[in-house]
This record gives sequence, structure tokens and C-alpha cells, in this order.
Amino acid sequence: MIIAVENILLIGSILIFVSVVASKTSLKTGIPALILFLGIGMLAGSDGIGKIPFDNPQMAQWLGTTALTIILFSGGLDTKIESVRKVLWQGLSLSILGVLITAFTVGLLLHWFLGFSLLEGLLLGSIISSTDAAAVFSILRSRKTGLKGNLRPLLELESGSNDPMAYFLTITFVSLILNPELIGFSLLLVFFQQMFLGAVIGYFLGRVMVFVTNRIKLDYEGLYPVMILAMMFFAYSITDFFNGNGFLAVYLSGIILGNKSFFHKKSVLRFFDGIAWMMQITMFLALGLLVFPTKIFPVMGTGLLIAGILIFIARPISVFISLAFARMPLRQRFFISWVGLRGAVPIVFATYPMVYGLENSELIFHLVFFVVLTSVLVQGTTLTLSARLFGVEDKTVKPSDYPLEKELMDQVKKDLMELVITPECKAANKTLVQLNFPKTALIVMIKRGEDYLTPKGETVLMPGDRLWIIAEDHSEVTKVLQSIGVPAGQQSQILTEK
Repeated sequence: MIIAVENILLIGSILIFVSVVASKTSLKTGIPALILFLGIGMLAGSDGIGKIPFDNPQMAQWLGTTALTIILFSGGLDTKIESVRKVLWQGLSLSILGVLITAFTVGLLLHWFLGFSLLEGLLLGSIISSTDAAAVFSILRSRKTGLKGNLRPLLELESGSNDPMAYFLTITFVSLILNPELIGFSLLLVFFQQMFLGAVIGYFLGRVMVFVTNRIKLDYEGLYPVMILAMMFFAYSITDFFNGNGFLAVYLSGIILGNKSFFHKKSVLRFFDGIAWMMQITMFLALGLLVFPTKIFPVMGTGLLIAGILIFIARPISVFISLAFARMPLRQRFFISWVGLRGAVPIVFATYPMVYGLENSELIFHLVFFVVLTSVLVQGTTLTLSARLFGVEDKTVKPSDYPLEKELMDQVKKDLMELVITPECKAANKTLVQLNFPKTALIVMIKRGEDYLTPKGETVLMPGDRLWIIAEDHSEVTKVLQSIGVPAGQQSQILTEK
């Protein structure tokens, strides 16, 4: 088949459609969607039944980097600061110290027992050092498994924030293999520079995103997510231009934006949820096409040993050291050790040695690919069982595939109060997005005269408007009144209990 634009669109549309249908099968059977997406790509590749020629690591790396940028930003949008605040230091310890310990444990053991050179072992360990939140929680949702305590936000924070560290280590050891004369102190300075610039630029551009989105007046609602997508790519690119960590920048900017009120927030979140799925499928298919199954069979023995080192030695050591000072039951530490699933990110990072032309780059790529498959198959298929065995399954929590649906169901349990906007209120003649409204409260309806309005970020509150507000508990009432700017002397007159 001649590869032309029309053929690419035809083949791509068929593969994506098949992958979407396969994801439905994944939810029913419990087979991780990652395995199905990669399998479809492999079947369509040169060694599969599709015979599609694809041997372009540079293109796969570009697709992977683009996809990872969107996935991290989307993950940041869904991360609630309130939920991760209690596990912030534990999550950062896992995502920085844990990744470092995993990389060096794997690398040293490969050097000592499997004959890898020290730098190649450390490079391979760095590539497979980060975990995948999407793989973990897609499996938990498919099995309808809830987790006790703060395990879920901790795993989300770790998986969302450990890719920048793994990326830095991967690039560092690629550079050391190419130029062994690099000095360790200079690499340490590069690390702090990348993390500092990534954090500062990400935080600043996140605030800029909020400001621009709420100030610019676009005629079409559909342009808001497009504008934010452009600002997201700018955040990654400008950070990378100044030698900062672009992945950290986009993740942090997503967190900043996602925890603020802005115009058309619901549609923006839905847009990024959809495009993140699109990029995951595209990335998995491209990586599957890049793999040659005939080159995997010769390395399966070595791959199994590496996967065993990662799952049973490196991951537990990194978790127990990283959480040494955390107040956490032993059974939760064992569970966290077991759920360190690897996803598509290590496979994307495995393309870097190929792009830079390292000697054993193809061997490293296919080893990483096999280790990821083994991790997902072994750990992914036993997640629910391990949650039960370690006593961390919460049977009262049923994670929903649609967070908005769960949010609305939870609101039913909250208190409803009625509030009238008077001319003295500072909220009069202001938009809802301009109010410093508590995140645990929600305006569900506005009555203006005989009309009922659906609250939106750009809705301007007028004197005489009657608001129905859902608050989490009675302690939030004061915060609501302060946000609206109700004079203290009039609070008892305008507030009624349902």
C-alpha cells in the first residue's frame, strides 16, 4: 500500500475506532486498555497482519511527547488541591526520591547480575522508573474498586508528578553515555534548574491562563478550550526553551487552572478529557506500530528478570524508603508497592536512545516494551485482589466513570440555602467568576423576576436576584456570605434554612 495522506486518514480512523470499541471490552473483561491499544498497534504493524510499515522513532517520540503533554495537563485539571494537600509531601517523596531509588536499584542490579554496563543499566532503570495513574485507575474503575483513606489521591499525585523526574534521569544518562566526561555537579545544577524553572513558569502561566480566560470575551464557547490548548503548548515550549522541565510546567499549570473558577469550565474539562483519551490511543497505537514482535521473543527471558527486579525489589524498596517517616499502616505501604504499574511513558522515553543513536537502543526499547506489558499484566490484573488482601478496599466507595455525576450525587447530601442579592452586596453587578466563592459551595439556580437562570461564570448578579446555594455544611455559610458581601446586620434576614 502506498502511504499517502488519504491512506493515513483511512488507516488511522479504522485503528482509532477499533481501539475505542476495544476499550468497552476492557471495562467488561478487566483487561487493561493499554494492553489492547498496544496489541492493536502491533497487529497492524510490519510483523502483524496489517503489514503497515512504521520504523520512525523520531515521529513516535514527537507523538509521545505531544500526547504526554496533553495527558499531564488534563491530569492536572482533574487534580483537586484539597484532596492532595494531606498527602503532598508523601506524594512528592514518591515522585522524586522514589523514582531516583527505583532507577538506581534497577540499574545497579542489571549491572551486577545481567552484564549491562553501569550507564546502560542506569539508563534502563530511569526509563522504567515512573508509574502510570491512567493504567491504575482505569483498572480500578473497571472493577468498581474503591480505596480507603488517602490512597487514591496519593497514587494520583505520585503518578502525575513523577514523569518529570524520570524524564530528567533518562536525558541525563543518555547524555552521559554520549559524553562520559560530564561532571556530576553540573548535572545536579541542571536538575535544580529544570525543576525550579518548571515549577515557577508552570505556576505563573497557570495564573495567566486563569486571568486570560476570564478577561477575554470570545464569541464562541468552543474557542475557549482551543485557546487553553494553545496556552498549554506554549507553557511546555517556553519552559523547554529556557531549559526547564516542560512536563512539570504543564502539570502544575493544569492544577492551578483546574482549581480556579473560569468561563465554560465544564466544557473545557470535557474537551481535555476527550482529547487526552484521543492522544493516549494515538500514542499507544504508534508505539505498538514501532515494535517488532519478532525482536521481543529473543529478549523475553531478560525482560522477565528485569520485570521481576522492578516489581519485587526496586518498587518496594523505593516505597518503604520514601514513606519511612509517613504515618501509614504497613498494609497500605505494601499495596502502594504493588500498584506501581508502568504505562506508555516508559515506552516513549525508550525512544530517546533510538533517536540519539545509542549502540543498544533497539535492545533497550524492546526490553522496556516487554517490561511494561509484564507490569500491566501481572500487577494490573491483580489490583482488586491485592486491595482485598491488604485490607485497603473500601466497599462503600464506587468510583464513577463520570466525576461530574458523582459530584452531583454528593451534592444531594449538602445543605441548601436561599440568598437574595441586595444593592449593598459587593457581589451586585459582578460576574460569578469574579467572586471568591468557596469551592465547597455551588450556586444551583438564580431567579430574576419571573425567570430562572442557569448560573454560568459570565452571569452577572443583579440586585433582587434570588440564589439557591448548596453548601457542604453550616460552617461554609459564613464563607458564602463573605464572598457575596452581605452586610453582617442583614444576614439573618436574607438567609433561610430549607
